[in-house]
Amino acid sequence: MKKKISYKEIIIHTIVWICISIFPLLTAYIDLGEVPSDMYLRQAMRPILFYVNYSIFVPYLLLRRKLFLYIIISIVFLFLYNYISEEIIFSEFRNNMPKPPNNRGGPFGLRHAIPIVFSLSIFLLGGIFSLVVDFYKRDRLSKELQNEQKDIKLQFLRNQLNPHFLFNSLNSIYSLVRSKSDDAPEAVITLSELMRYMLYEVGDKQVLLEKEINYITNYIALQRLRLKNTEAVKVNINGETRNLKIYPLLLISFIENAFKYGTDYKGNTQIDIKIKVTNNKLIFKVENIIGLYKRDIKNSGVGLKNIENQLNYLYKNNHELIINEDKTHYKVHLTLNLNDDEVYNN
Repeated sequence: MKKKISYKEIIIHTIVWICISIFPLLTAYIDLGEVPSDMYLRQAMRPILFYVNYSIFVPYLLLRRKLFLYIIISIVFLFLYNYISEEIIFSEFRNNMPKPPNNRGGPFGLRHAIPIVFSLSIFLLGGIFSLVVDFYKRDRLSKELQNEQKDIKLQFLRNQLNPHFLFNSLNSIYSLVRSKSDDAPEAVITLSELMRYMLYEVGDKQVLLEKEINYITNYIALQRLRLKNTEAVKVNINGETRNLKIYPLLLISFIENAFKYGTDYKGNTQIDIKIKVTNNKLIFKVENIIGLYKRDIKNSGVGLKNIENQLNYLYKNNHELIINEDKTHYKVHLTLNLNDDEVYNN
C-alpha cells in the first residue's frame, strides 16, 4: 500500500525526533557537564535507521510477504550501518577520547555492543511504526469501502425505483391493458417480483445465483415492454447455477447502462447479453451500440468507478473486469469466481 505523506505527518515526525534527540543530549550534559562532540552526529544519523525500515523495507518487502528477503537485507543493512558509523565515521572521535579501564575491544566488546543494540532498537521501532500505520490505513480503507458499498446499493435502488422507471413500466402495462393484451397480467407480476427482490431479498450477504439471474430476466422483460423495438435485444444464459451464490446487484448495473445508451436514432435497441456459468466461474458479457445519448461515466447508473470499487471490495482477486469502447459499441467482459452454497454455509 502506497504511503501518502502529509504536511501534518511531517510536522509530527519532526517534533518527535527533536524531542527524542534533546533527551540524550540533555542527559549527557547533566552527567558530564558537556555534550560529547560525536553525539550530535549520532542523533542526526539515527533517523536513517528508522526511515529506511519505515519507508522502504517494510512497505516493499515485509508487507509484500517477502519475509526471507526482508530479514537478509535488514541484517546486511544493519551490519553496513554499524561498520560505517563505528569503524569509519566515529573512529576518529573515539581515538581522541580517553579509554576507560577494562574496556574490551574487538567486534564483540562493549564498545561495539551498545551502538548495535541502539541501532537495532531504532531500526525495529521504524518497522513497528510502519506496520501500525499500514494497519490503520487498511482499516480506514476497509470502513470507507463498506460505507461506499452501502451507498452504492442505496443509490442503485434510488436509480431503479425512481419515478421515471416506474412510470414507464406502468405506462407500458397500461398500454397492454388498454389493448387487452394477454401479456398484461404477466407484466404486473414481473414488476412486483422485481420490486420485491430489490426491497426484501437484497442485503449485504450473497444471494443464490438463480435468484439474481431471475431478477435480471425480469428486468430485461420490463425493458422490452418499455422500448419500441427490441428485436435486436439478445439474451443468452446457460450453465449450472444451482448451489452457487453471488453478491447482488452487480451485473444489473452494466445491463441498466446498456439499455440506457443502446438505442439508436430510429428507436431500435441493440444489446447482446451473455451469462455463462462453468466450474464455479461466471462469465458475463454485455455489448451495446452507442446510440442517441453520449455516455456519461460519472452519472450513468451507479457509475463505473463505484462498480469497480465494489467488485474490488467484494471479490478482490477473484474477478476480472475488461471494458472496451469505440465510436459505435460499448463492451463489458466480467469474470467472477463464485462460492459454492454448501461451502459458504459451513
